[in-house]
Amino acid sequence: MGAYQGGVYQAMVETDLHPDWVAGISIGAINAAIIAGNPLERRVERLRAFWEGITASPLGTWADPWFADSTSLSSFGDMTHGMIDQISAFQALIAGAPGFFKPRFPPPWMAMPGSDGATSFYDTGALKTTLESLIDFDRINSREMRFSVGAVNVQSGNFVYFDSANQPIGPEHILASGALPPGFPAIEIDGEFYWDGGLVSNTPLQWVVDSEPRASTLAFQVDLWSSRGEFPKDLTEVGVRLKEIQYSSRTRAATDRLEGMQEIRSALSTLLHGISEPLCDPEQLRLLKEFADRKVYNVVQLIYRSKHYEGNSKDYEFSRFSMAEHWEAGYEDAMRALKHKEILERPDNKEGFRSFDFSSDDGTDHGTGPEPTGHKS
Repeated sequence: MGAYQGGVYQAMVETDLHPDWVAGISIGAINAAIIAGNPLERRVERLRAFWEGITASPLGTWADPWFADSTSLSSFGDMTHGMIDQISAFQALIAGAPGFFKPRFPPPWMAMPGSDGATSFYDTGALKTTLESLIDFDRINSREMRFSVGAVNVQSGNFVYFDSANQPIGPEHILASGALPPGFPAIEIDGEFYWDGGLVSNTPLQWVVDSEPRASTLAFQVDLWSSRGEFPKDLTEVGVRLKEIQYSSRTRAATDRLEGMQEIRSALSTLLHGISEPLCDPEQLRLLKEFADRKVYNVVQLIYRSKHYEGNSKDYEFSRFSMAEHWEAGYEDAMRALKHKEILERPDNKEGFRSFDFSSDDGTDHGTGPEPTGHKS
């Protein structure tokens, strides 16, 4: 599913829009690291190399049309497509994904208690090798582009960010952000153990907009799970909807909070203009002015909308064909959004905030007017 983000980034590159900060959680951490850890001219190429590598056939010699580059499956109906997805997901369960993870042997219940083998079904050692082959960590740590990934401390339950602005970044930080239990083992960093940040939240947006010092920001929030969906009609759809709710980013909550804070800052800024310094403690006045500093924000939301044939196993279905579908969906959604030049214009409302959501289940655009619809501006 994370290939959707690769397609979005390709569209941004082709329209000459280059981020100076990438933040990700789980599979987003891997995509972000590949972007930050490569020169501009190689980023899309390296992203594609990662996704094509892990979507090669895990069983090697099998004649798997859904792991080939052929588009011959595109003519299949939803039922057949869904069945093929289930087969490739089953292959991932029993054989893993090349360059990503492989099943443990012996299985967890036969391993020594307290070991990695006893607490996870798969070994992610291959992913570390893959990351080291595709990512220049010296480049990330040179701070050419700011890089942040989120993870959860297993013992304290606290959500933490590993940020190149504050510390050196290595493969272990990306592995930690994607260590989803019980499939993958916790990752040790400086004596502490970490799991996938998606256990708490899949949205790094708040980390970006709350960072100090504040800066006027154009942010693209790329989500792989939609929080909105239809009422399920059977147990399979219940499983799908459960994952969508569990893993969907709290993007709308984050943008609502940001808009509310911007309204308060605007009101406070207006109020402070009428206060003379002798009436207020200088230090308190300084703090208030820093809080009320007029920065502006545009947030563009791009959310993958699942197809009807994608079932409960869509998050561990690693066929080449599905990867290409997700990549193309991200590219098309981003290109459609980037046609709307208002996303590049500074907001002129009193809050200094605008959000955009151009996607919909029927494929039509939202937010084409002077005030974007689908979310209050």
